Amino acid sequence: MTGGTETVDETHEAPQAPPSGRAVVARFDHVSMVFDGNTAVDDLSLDIYEGEFFSLLGPSGCGKTTSLRMLGGFEEPTRGRIFLAGKDVTFQAPYTRDVNTVFQSYALFPHLDVFENVAFGLRRQRTAKAEVKRRVGEILEIVDLPNYERRRPNQLSGGQQQRVALARALVNEPSLLLLDEPMSALDAKLRRQMQVELKRIQTRVGITFLYVTHDQEEAMTMSDRLAVMRHGRIEGIGSPQEIYDSPTTEFVATFLGASNLLAGDVTAVDGSVATVTLTNGWTLCVRVGRLPEARVGASVKVGVRPEKISIGSGDGVPGGDHNSLRGRVKVSTFTGVGNQYIVEMPWGTDVTVYAQNIGEAAAPRSGEEVVLTWPIEHTFAVRPMAPGSTEDETNMGDSNE
Repeated sequence: MTGGTETVDETHEAPQAPPSGRAVVARFDHVSMVFDGNTAVDDLSLDIYEGEFFSLLGPSGCGKTTSLRMLGGFEEPTRGRIFLAGKDVTFQAPYTRDVNTVFQSYALFPHLDVFENVAFGLRRQRTAKAEVKRRVGEILEIVDLPNYERRRPNQLSGGQQQRVALARALVNEPSLLLLDEPMSALDAKLRRQMQVELKRIQTRVGITFLYVTHDQEEAMTMSDRLAVMRHGRIEGIGSPQEIYDSPTTEFVATFLGASNLLAGDVTAVDGSVATVTLTNGWTLCVRVGRLPEARVGASVKVGVRPEKISIGSGDGVPGGDHNSLRGRVKVSTFTGVGNQYIVEMPWGTDVTVYAQNIGEAAAPRSGEEVVLTWPIEHTFAVRPMAPGSTEDETNMGDSNE
């Protein structure tokens, strides 16, 4: 897979083994797209497997929507090739591809009722009336709209309109369904409900979904695999748990959830464990396999997720299988399900801690000195981003998204 400038470049000369032997439904082979001198997608190589829910995740301008549009045939790549089911479709028209798309706007026909909206593609294919009735009825059952056939789009809620758009796309039984931020117009509560619904529907119909979103929660909730994009390249790819627990770059660590990142240098490598000395002289341990470069002298940022950290006021520090830091509680906030702390280190850096509200001990208060501990197994390390390199650099405009 193609990564960012801070990752190892992997290409289809050495592809990932398909999970459980599943076939490759879609492939990007060294694909690039340049708009008016700006590179929206940069040498992208990616396989999407049969039956999986795959998400492209990233900020505006990272190239995710452009990638989807090229796969659907709405844009032609500047370089590289695109394959569907092993067939080169790089320059084929959208209507010749076994792909359907659900857009942000849903694009329902306002003058047609739900049944006719869903049946539209089947009618164009001159499908027999009895078959149209059967297939539309089946798909409306799947999207949980069995008694809405005669309603018009303006008589439906936003979530119901989304389900109709989904049913219309699925009724033709494409090999691949493309979804371009279809929940962006829904309120937060309905979005959370539809995340579960969409995954349920995809699991039931078994069609491969390629989902584009900037919302980390959506991607984490629904995806079998996801790719985090930045500057038109993939910086991390894998299951949600793999990407979250073992981010490959500083950008992935900060974009997908909250991370505490502490700068330092590798000062020792002893078997499976490396020692990283922070800029203030404090040392932390990292498994060698989680270092971007297992070399003494390498500069890294040591990371730990806030919910992995235990906070206490005791003097004892766990043994060699844990890392620890000492600091003073700067802010203590009760959130209902837990407490959030901002702990200031002696050298001025803040560390964030999330503690679940299980009522075992009194919560530390602002001003208290505390010890932070977490298992070495929950510690990761990434290469620092180049100076001045920020997420804002990815905002090249919606046309390049």
